[in-house]
Amino acid sequence: MSETPPNTLQYRFDGPEDAPVLILGPSLGTTWHMWDRQVPELAKQWRVFRFDLPGHGGAPAHPAGSVAELSARLLATLDALGVQRFGYAGCALGGAIGIELALRHPARLASLAVVAASPRFGTADEFRQRGVVVRTNGLDPIARTAPDRWFTGGFAAAQPAITEWAVQMVRTTDPGCYIAACEALAAFDVRPELGRVGVPTLVLVGSDDQVTGPAEARTLVAGIPDARLAVVPGASHLVPVEQPAAVTDLLVHHFSTAWQQPYDTGQTALPGMPAAPVPAAPPQPAPVAEIAPAAVPERPAGQPDRYQTGLKVRREVLGDAHVDRALAQAGEFSGDFQEFVTRYAWGEVWNRPGLDRRTRSCITLTALVAGGHLEELAFHTRAALRNGLTPDEIKEVLLHTAVYCGVPAANSAFRVAQQVIREETTPAE
Repeated sequence: MSETPPNTLQYRFDGPEDAPVLILGPSLGTTWHMWDRQVPELAKQWRVFRFDLPGHGGAPAHPAGSVAELSARLLATLDALGVQRFGYAGCALGGAIGIELALRHPARLASLAVVAASPRFGTADEFRQRGVVVRTNGLDPIARTAPDRWFTGGFAAAQPAITEWAVQMVRTTDPGCYIAACEALAAFDVRPELGRVGVPTLVLVGSDDQVTGPAEARTLVAGIPDARLAVVPGASHLVPVEQPAAVTDLLVHHFSTAWQQPYDTGQTALPGMPAAPVPAAPPQPAPVAEIAPAAVPERPAGQPDRYQTGLKVRREVLGDAHVDRALAQAGEFSGDFQEFVTRYAWGEVWNRPGLDRRTRSCITLTALVAGGHLEELAFHTRAALRNGLTPDEIKEVLLHTAVYCGVPAANSAFRVAQQVIREETTPAE
């Protein structure tokens, strides 16, 4: 293990010190132990480097709010160790880090495998909503539902020890770092850039993955010039845990045949530690690999930069569903107004660096109470939660408005905000 400054990551090595370095990146809510069953075989040929996300697995809780920042911390860690070139395999958020490295730092990457990944993970709303739930209720609701997202029903029922291990892995994660990682996934969207991934890439997915399934995997394969798709039967999202033998075989084959030389393995590191035991899984079926075409989503029609910037900020603050509804309802009569709001309110004022979004949400809530705009107060209460305000902080803002905007206005505002907060912070069953 390593001492970890704020700009680096907690890591460990396994395997021969003179072998090429192969990095294994974890999924959101997991630790490097999700790769335990792959390490013995991989470490025969490679110097296997595993890392923990901030606040995961006991790593220091220094939140990172973007995939780019996580990638930068990984590179800073590798730079300190003298590792210049490496292969990389990552699961879900770990896969997003791998794609980011391939796009922004292609000279460092020799070969890439992405597992249960996507060029865009669902919608920004989904992950920001998850952050709201964690901020209000802690990680327990997310931990209890993790097995449903990660494993097939049959595996979860047959492997209760592994299921409980997964729950505890999430439960012991730092909430602030989990929320920041949700923000990183919410903002991640590399669909227009996939054609610039220039390394041989294995796209691996479980056949039963309901989070980032075969459809998302085929989008990656269609967009990345040198990509191969492998679909593992009988597996859901955390496929390296559920079908370890199949995943190991696919990774060994990919990195043995698609490694771009030369590599530099200079490094100084402490020896690897024994891996924490995880209960054995049932026998694994053979992997199934396939190549399949898929349509890459088209880029949106070009707009002036200020409009596009405003649209991005507007979606991040108000959510995709609200913005899509507003734009869809804007006919010929109000279309110009929607463009005006997007361009100037969101592309200029909300995007100015002088105030952070939390502060702007406080100001907005106060102004809406003063004006009696209760419909807009509802969706800006949702926006305030996304921007990091807690329900208690929203309550304090509304109490303040009772003094300066009047008790009747604040009374109506409390009624609206309480309903929104109840809806947004109640964990999904």
